[in-house]
Amino acid sequence: MKISLLEPLRVPKEYIEELAQPLKDLGHGFVYHETKTTDPDELYERSKDSEVVIIANNPYPKEVIEKLDKTKFIDVAFTGVDHVDNASAKEKGIKIANASGYATQAVAELSIGLALNVLREVKQGDLDVRKGDDFPGLIQGQEIHGKTVGIIGTGTIGIHTAKLFKAFGAKVLGYNRSEKQEAIDAGVEYVSLDTLIKESDIISIHLPMTEDTKHTIGKRELDNMKESAILINVARGPIIDNEALANALNEGKIAGAGIDVFDMEPPIPNDYPLLHAKNALLTPHVGYLTDEAMVLRAQIAFDNVMAYINGEDKNIVSI
Repeated sequence: MKISLLEPLRVPKEYIEELAQPLKDLGHGFVYHETKTTDPDELYERSKDSEVVIIANNPYPKEVIEKLDKTKFIDVAFTGVDHVDNASAKEKGIKIANASGYATQAVAELSIGLALNVLREVKQGDLDVRKGDDFPGLIQGQEIHGKTVGIIGTGTIGIHTAKLFKAFGAKVLGYNRSEKQEAIDAGVEYVSLDTLIKESDIISIHLPMTEDTKHTIGKRELDNMKESAILINVARGPIIDNEALANALNEGKIAGAGIDVFDMEPPIPNDYPLLHAKNALLTPHVGYLTDEAMVLRAQIAFDNVMAYINGEDKNIVSI
């Protein structure tokens, strides 16, 4: 069997070779492509002779999958798989697995970090200090302690984020399609989405991206938030109507936002409304990107391959 890693996984090559060695010991071929590509023709060339392909978060489109004859398993070293054409893979009987759980700590910590930065205006404070004699004065911020935090989506990352906010002394509300006992045990109080939006001082989004979750937060929801509230999105960009969010920020309908994900991957076009919105703290989709998380996702990706070889459906999200 040939196994191809189509793009770098942000760990040293030596570590990739260490993870691949058990596969080689079993007699399987392994090819590691050390450059990233989004070109469909090149992706096909890298994939066409492989039963197993390992990708990360770059698009793996329909036009590639439709031409694959030998590939039986797409191993996604990422949590979300919406960048893979699931319908085409299913039509061809190709299994898809993800690396669920590798970035739980990293994403939860960024949610906290964005909230702290917005509440304490850390970015503006840094700029003010650098003004020297023109220093405009001290910024009076706010604390997480005592705030009501709304967690939209209480999967693994949402629950972990709730626990971190609880550690700061916040009251935590939750909204999810189904209530999770683990979340309840962690002190999350489940409420309706409307109640969460109206009562929360901080809202942190942790939903997967589906047709049902697109624009979960739109103009109506933003209009119903407190004017003093802040919105954090470390999940997927289109879960928020980001044009409506930019308008809400510019009109002072909410106090601020910390956004790590957008309607496209960075670089962001200059005319994208959030780039010019007031009190918007933006990071370039790095919620998952820590040294520790990269090591863990590489481990999970190779574990998934070994499970596939052994006939186990580990982390399978689509068949």
